[in-house]
Amino acid sequence: MTLEQLRIFVAVAEHMHVTRAAQALNLTQSAASAAIQALEARHATKLFHRVGRGIALTDAGTAFLPEARAVLARADLAERALNDLSALRRGSLALHASQTIANYWLPPLMHRFRTQHPGVLLDLTIGNTTQVAEAVTEGRADLGFAEGDLDLDLEGFEHSSVPGDRLVLVVGAGHPWAQERMIAPARFAESAWVLRERGSGTRQVFEAALGRLGVDSATLPVALELASNEAVRAAIEAGAGAGVLSSLAVESGLRFGTLLRLEPHFPARRFRVLRHPEHYRSKAVEAFLDVVGSV
Repeated sequence: MTLEQLRIFVAVAEHMHVTRAAQALNLTQSAASAAIQALEARHATKLFHRVGRGIALTDAGTAFLPEARAVLARADLAERALNDLSALRRGSLALHASQTIANYWLPPLMHRFRTQHPGVLLDLTIGNTTQVAEAVTEGRADLGFAEGDLDLDLEGFEHSSVPGDRLVLVVGAGHPWAQERMIAPARFAESAWVLRERGSGTRQVFEAALGRLGVDSATLPVALELASNEAVRAAIEAGAGAGVLSSLAVESGLRFGTLLRLEPHFPARRFRVLRHPEHYRSKAVEAFLDVVGSV
């Protein structure tokens, strides 16, 4: 049984005439008749009485008609759903991102996307870089976003990079370094430090930068390791020590004077967009990548 056979059966039942039904469907009379005969033969059931030049539904045809209409209605809904998905009138997109990206960089892009495609639901999950990569690998994320300058194994990913942020050295207003502008890397061990947890992109990028400055990260007296940018920032503002965070994460603290930015300046870094190459690249994914590419 095919959808085409069902459409022909319903049309013939509604017109009570094979030729008129065929004309309505833009088919030949012989094609319409053959479809009805094939449907009857396949199920060994007569659907129409042939009375002279006319036809009438049998009891089986009468019982089958509402079922055929229901199937066609469901098929029409399915086709419309696919059309809506293709035209981005509906759908969903699962995004996974590391904290800095999820909390500061990604929300304006999500807003821009939703303004353009209000029918597409965006679901954002926040994790560290390792968790983001795992979500993309396992298919739980359509797109993953992580800090780009990392020792991240990109084999098995479709990936690209986009302009990101810059790590900055900050202290609270009451910190001993607050009156200085430049802190030589050799003095880093003089202060307690508040850092993101190991495995976070911010921590990995900071430790890599320390190596380039000739500083052994093991020599830093780390007072606190915290699992969110907000917690690190609050601890630094409270005087727990110096810290390094994304420029995006400290913007408000610098503006209101609760944080002070010191040199040395760290190089700009890029964010990495991850996708599994074997997973279906939907229209929603394409559209969101277009928004990201406009940054």
